[in-house]
Amino acid sequence: METHGGRRTQGERDAITIEIGYALCSAAFAAAVLFGAVAGPAYLFDLMGAPRAALVWAGVVLAVVVFAVRVVSVLVRFARGGQPSQPGRTSPDS
Repeated sequence: METHGGRRTQGERDAITIEIGYALCSAAFAAAVLFGAVAGPAYLFDLMGAPRAALVWAGVVLAVVVFAVRVVSVLVRFARGGQPSQPGRTSPDS
């Protein structure tokens, strides 16, 4: 993304805003699905005590990690301009 005298155009600011929103929403969805997959059996099978606590704790930890990794990966890819101009094409020769 180019800056013009240290300032971004309105289109560039809008693109950044949209990308941040996408990063947060997709990360929240991925974290929720992962939490449900890990901690869900504790509630589904009505586990008590240590097994339930372990599954819920593991679900929370993994969800936080997945959330952070997803946000960072989306924003880094956006900053690098990692999307090809024509989907499916990886090099100018293809």
